Amino acid sequence: MRLIVRGVVIVLALFSAFNALAQKKKKDLTQFVDPFIGTGGHGHTYPGAVAPFGMVQLSPDTRLEGWDGVSGYHYTDSLVYGFSHTHLSGTGIADFCDVLFMPTTGEPQLKNTDYRSGFQKKNEEASPGYYATQLDKYNIGVELTATTRVGVHKYDYNNATQGNIIIDLQHRDEVLDSWIEVVNDHEIRGFRRSKSWATDQHLFFYAKFSKPFKAYGIALNDQVQQGQSKVRGKNVKMFIRFDDPKVVISKVSISSVSDEGALKNMDAEVPDFDFKKVAKAAKLAWNEELSKIQVEGGAPAVSQQQQANAVYNPYGYNSPATRGKKKVAAPDHAKEKQIMFYSALYHCMVAPSIYNDVDGQYRGLDQKIHTAKGFNYYTAFSLWDTYRAENPLLNIIDRKRTSDFIKTFLAVYEQGGLLPIWPLATTETYCMVGNHSIPVIVDAYAKGIRDFDAEEAFTAMKAAVNRNQFGLDNYRKTGAVNSDVEHESVAKTLDYAIDDWCIAQMAKMLNKPQDYAEYIKRAQYWKNVHNNQNGFMQARENGGWYTPFEPTEINNNYTEGNAWQYSFLVPQDVEGLIKSLGGKTNFETKLDELFSTNAKLSGRQQDDVTGLVGQYAHGNEPSHHIAYLYNFTNSPDKTQYYVNKILKEQYSAKPDGLSGNEDCGQMSAWYIMSSLGIYNIAPGQQQYQIGVPQFEKMVINLENGKKFTIHNPGATVGRGNYYVQGMNLNKKPYNKLYIDYEDVAKGGDFEVFTGSLANKLFMQELEKPTSKISDELIVPNPYITSGTKTFKQSITVEIACADSLAKIYYTLDGTTPTAASTQYNKPIAIMVNTTVKAIAVKDGKSSFVDEATFTKIRGDIKLTLINKYLPNYSAQGDETLINGIHGTANWRVGNWQGYQNNDLEAVIDMGQVKPIKQVSIGALQDSRAWIVFPSSVQYWLSDDGKNYKLAATVNTKIDVKELEPQTQQYTAPINKKARYIKLIAKQYGALPEWHESKGNQSYIFADEITVE
Repeated sequence: MRLIVRGVVIVLALFSAFNALAQKKKKDLTQFVDPFIGTGGHGHTYPGAVAPFGMVQLSPDTRLEGWDGVSGYHYTDSLVYGFSHTHLSGTGIADFCDVLFMPTTGEPQLKNTDYRSGFQKKNEEASPGYYATQLDKYNIGVELTATTRVGVHKYDYNNATQGNIIIDLQHRDEVLDSWIEVVNDHEIRGFRRSKSWATDQHLFFYAKFSKPFKAYGIALNDQVQQGQSKVRGKNVKMFIRFDDPKVVISKVSISSVSDEGALKNMDAEVPDFDFKKVAKAAKLAWNEELSKIQVEGGAPAVSQQQQANAVYNPYGYNSPATRGKKKVAAPDHAKEKQIMFYSALYHCMVAPSIYNDVDGQYRGLDQKIHTAKGFNYYTAFSLWDTYRAENPLLNIIDRKRTSDFIKTFLAVYEQGGLLPIWPLATTETYCMVGNHSIPVIVDAYAKGIRDFDAEEAFTAMKAAVNRNQFGLDNYRKTGAVNSDVEHESVAKTLDYAIDDWCIAQMAKMLNKPQDYAEYIKRAQYWKNVHNNQNGFMQARENGGWYTPFEPTEINNNYTEGNAWQYSFLVPQDVEGLIKSLGGKTNFETKLDELFSTNAKLSGRQQDDVTGLVGQYAHGNEPSHHIAYLYNFTNSPDKTQYYVNKILKEQYSAKPDGLSGNEDCGQMSAWYIMSSLGIYNIAPGQQQYQIGVPQFEKMVINLENGKKFTIHNPGATVGRGNYYVQGMNLNKKPYNKLYIDYEDVAKGGDFEVFTGSLANKLFMQELEKPTSKISDELIVPNPYITSGTKTFKQSITVEIACADSLAKIYYTLDGTTPTAASTQYNKPIAIMVNTTVKAIAVKDGKSSFVDEATFTKIRGDIKLTLINKYLPNYSAQGDETLINGIHGTANWRVGNWQGYQNNDLEAVIDMGQVKPIKQVSIGALQDSRAWIVFPSSVQYWLSDDGKNYKLAATVNTKIDVKELEPQTQQYTAPINKKARYIKLIAKQYGALPEWHESKGNQSYIFADEITVE
């Protein structure tokens, strides 16, 4: 027995030594990561210390507000407020930046404008799990590192005789409650409950210091509470003071559960104060993650002459390419591409973040404490973004973590009855559209990740899409979300159809034919918003198409985009879209026009729509699959052309190297997948589109121990475009424009031979990918058009259907049409208030009922607008305010006219002097969207239209601080005679100090003047 034990010990020792040797030999890939990429421009990333998918993101805060400060940091800043422990990576909305620590010298200051410090880019350094800077105001060197749940600070006070650490719990978002308590002269603990994007976030922290502090003060409302060791309130701050501090190390752990949970996290992950050990462990952890994909080559070798022509670092900070060197050879393009690649891979691994403590406890979306058993619970899922490339990438290289994501989704469902949409801390933000935990689950299941309850997941998916929220009820009832019922209607219709396609695939895999039949029909509802007359996805309104229509216009029918970007969002049925557009030639022409048009964006300002190539917008996610759609045409070389173009023009190894928000890894994941030369355009599909590999050799180290290696020897030939000339899979010729997941999963060698010229003949001979719905085909809804909802004289109504072979039947009396109703064969004359209902029928199948209502406007009054409405908020035009159609509390669906800077001033002419009983106008308030009720409405009367007398003034009854969208009627009893009524609705004016957009001018949104 002793010999056996000794043998085991020897074997284990040898195994340990072998592992250590292997780790030493493993290439240090962290040297190619530059965390500053994305911190400039609109990338919204942060440069601080974080472990892979870590709960703690310890990073400098240099900006307190503004869209480009949502991560707390922007590369152009030169002042730092301190170092907080949570940050979001590349989101478009601000939150986190919790529990700020700031080292200072001199008399402690508690106001951030007093304790902040300047810093210089040349003194900043960042690498995976590490950040450093120098505080110029205090001559303090700052170094940061982190484990999963603990942030470790190292402050070098140099020769200062005294040093402080300021702890600010008021920093950044609104504080609902907080407290700090001194445990002893080495330890403090505290709590912060805050409201921002996450509306009720609980964060506990525990801090230990390597040296005893000699004095401290806890302040409430910036006033130190003498003799108090614990202080509670909404503005709690603290200072601790060290004598002869030299170097002080602080370790800070966090928890959503309790301060005891935070302490457990600290004791488990950082039991001592060895900063170097933690930093080294963070680096090793990152290298392990980054080593899942190993790339070589990627650009021409650097000549001796180029090496001689060295230049100073152009970035102004210690980037991986320049660290420790005075000069760097600028033309080292291979290293630059590897920096871009591994920085992108790094960004794919900082979010979502682990949210449970070391003992498994976490605070759920129901605000109750739960325990994750056998998995880690995560938060900050930007699913609308990441389901496209980030999650498919992790399905290849991090399947265990993907399984934990899905178990997190199911825990959220069990606790609240709804799969997550955009969960953050303890809040479901409901941000973006669709229910995109569904495609994440389905893609994982389709690719063999199945260690979760699939039946429960399927039930949860159906519950998510069958609730009555965000237009889902309208979608199920009419086959599309209609723009006069729900805003962002086109985007929601398309996203819901993608989710339904995923549910259909899950039903097929679980052998549920009845469910499959239902959801594969719903997956085709995109056809009900596709106007095949102009080739665009267009909003449905009042039974017809939303007008006036301009495909470049960014408006409330789309989510962060326009018709150009959304007209190709049918990844589940590309071949159906091609058919609707009239064939491959027309489809290719439409794609060409998208990428080449000189048309500029129009409509409202939308900061997210960036990275434009024509009207393709790489800076936002709905465009991300589009370049790969050329693989379905006769010119797949254009996929290679545009993928090359986007990779080269929309990414760089600079702080502004991302063309849009990073969005928790999606922008970078597109870069990774496209650099590998494979891209999954739709979740649940087994085919990866072939693009063009960007490196000479790329090895994907799979969790099953196998390797899938992609070769492109041509990647080192030149810096121009790469075009595919030939392919081998496992040394055999390969003749497909796609590669199946199974071929990747079982490992092997995929060789792609490229050249500088497109080989159209070879490409046309390759087998094309498939994306087609052929089961349970639906009949598209007809559309009823007249050019107007309202009329004074008679109008003519026409009815048509995208399927020219379908027959149309209609009614005018409000009854539901059937195949026995009147068949449509010519335009219909409308002379009175009428509701037209119509269906399209083909091969015994019927579309949904399409419905339009036409309203006759009063002919006895005339409206003149003294101040013009805003063109973006015009509703139905000049007569909107008297057309008999009333707006709802959702201003985004139309009917409301918007006015800004000027009061709303209008005159009603009744044709002759008449008795007036009362006058009223409706208004809307949505303070978050800058829409505020008029402070008052004045009604003036006149007989001649020149001389007016004030008849009544109605003041608002509702305060601007009431944030829920609502309407209000400004009704005034008149009981006098007059011919003219002048109405003046007075603007509220500049938004108040408490508003996040304080100082900007508010809007008046008005609808329907009523005269009795």
